[in-house]
Amino acid sequence: MPETAVQQKNFDAIVIGSGISGGWAAKELCEKGLKTLVLERGPQVEHIKDYPTATFNPWDFPHRGKIPPPEMDQDPIVSNCYAYTEASKHFFVKDREHPYVQEKPFSWIRGYQVGGKSLTWARQTQRWSKYEFEAPLRDGFAVDWPIRYNDLASWYSHVEKFAGISGNKDGLDTLPDGEFLPPWEMNCVELEMKEKIMQAFSDRHVVQGRCAHLTEPAPVHLKLGRGQCRARNLCERGCPFGGYFSSNSATLPAAKKTGNLFLQPDSVVDSLIYDEAQQRATGVRVIHAITHEVTAYFARIIFVNASCLNTNLILLNSKSNRFPNGLGNDNGLLGKFIAFHNYRGSIVADYNGPENKYYAGRRPTQVMMPNFRNVERQEMDFKRGYMVHFSATRVAPNADIGIGAAFKEAMTEPGKWHVFMMMQGETIPKESNFVALSDYERDNWGIPQLVVSVDYDENDEKLLNDFLQEGKAMLEKAGCSNIRTRDSKQAPGLDIHEMGGVRMGRDPQTSLLNEWNQLHHCKNVFVTDGACMTSTGTQNPSLTYMAITARAAQYAAEQFQNGKL
Repeated sequence: MPETAVQQKNFDAIVIGSGISGGWAAKELCEKGLKTLVLERGPQVEHIKDYPTATFNPWDFPHRGKIPPPEMDQDPIVSNCYAYTEASKHFFVKDREHPYVQEKPFSWIRGYQVGGKSLTWARQTQRWSKYEFEAPLRDGFAVDWPIRYNDLASWYSHVEKFAGISGNKDGLDTLPDGEFLPPWEMNCVELEMKEKIMQAFSDRHVVQGRCAHLTEPAPVHLKLGRGQCRARNLCERGCPFGGYFSSNSATLPAAKKTGNLFLQPDSVVDSLIYDEAQQRATGVRVIHAITHEVTAYFARIIFVNASCLNTNLILLNSKSNRFPNGLGNDNGLLGKFIAFHNYRGSIVADYNGPENKYYAGRRPTQVMMPNFRNVERQEMDFKRGYMVHFSATRVAPNADIGIGAAFKEAMTEPGKWHVFMMMQGETIPKESNFVALSDYERDNWGIPQLVVSVDYDENDEKLLNDFLQEGKAMLEKAGCSNIRTRDSKQAPGLDIHEMGGVRMGRDPQTSLLNEWNQLHHCKNVFVTDGACMTSTGTQNPSLTYMAITARAAQYAAEQFQNGKL
């Protein structure tokens, strides 16, 4: 970080948040020549240096990687996250340290550090298709997206080449192809299942998962010091090889190379400063995370990329005479129409696979099936659909032998083949799913706590039941036995795909952002993280955040250079 970052108060651009979208905003703005301040509320995390557990062995952890029950009792929400372990807990927000108000149960999983959740994300990356952008208008929910697939296609390519995405060219209009590195491979059982499922269901396409892992680094990756993914399956600790995409290994180093990046950790954003005479946001009010000192920083352009719900919180807290209910909130919709992905359904089964082939595997992706419900038209008794992910593994059974050589020998013997299948369902944004500021509860920095009121509805239940029914049918056709379906009944939020609240749209009466991700009523403020999403699609959302951010940042830089911002 340049030494002048703390002293300097004026910049061309300010980016709030250093996660996946904030990192991309910083890279694009810096490469366009804008002096850019990145504000991160958490501590510094330098690539490689600050991954303290990256090379630990299981026996190096006091509890062999498990979170002990007393800690789980203190932090019950984050303890439910699949990636939260003794090896990665330093990259997750603890419930007790950052409380929020749950009007309805909601598992808010957060990462407050430089890089944000880009250090711990699941790294699954699929493009949206034309159907996702057209669905709200066609099926009559949310509002019409102000962009279409063709507006974003070249930007998907732009971010894929830099991030490094492995995958196959599958030729599906429901899951457009991208700029891919060599794919990971399906194992023998998955290939058998693929053939049987696609033979039995003409509308189902089983493809290899696409993920942000460098299977064959290109020059753009090597120049940043990134290396090939080693399939260690220790990703949530931070990757010292730079084998998967993160802000820390990719976008922030690229931004730093320009000499235009000013990165300031430990900077809790209270609100944006609005100047009524200029009719624009002029800066950001920041509270130092440790000293609580208050400082204002100023810029011509501000990107709010604090992660969906925190972005909503910051804008709601940015009050002025012009905007008494939050910045840009003339229509009263700021914080409303929050949506997420429905992960409640899963299925496990046995498979009578070849016993002369052994596969446990540390492949960083699963087999996937793009949505096949309500694709070209509304045809079910529920709206939209779901993506399916599954994998087949052969692992040692839980031998109950005790200790010693016999136990070790038993654990090295491969067990039977097992299949795990899960859903990733689209939820429909609705006004009753919202976040707001608490009138009473405040955090340690005097900022109102966020009230979260988000829940499932009848559409979600129907979609879940359809997955459980169709998933079971597909596994039966694939030759599985002992099929067990499960509804986890988990609270929204544990999917870590919350979206909306500051949605894009064509009409300022029904949306907050225009087609360039500018606030309709404050054009020098951009929002390109999950908060900007009008609907959720069924795909993992991070690649779309990246593409939307890169597109908006180029537009912002052009407007700045032309004197229009």
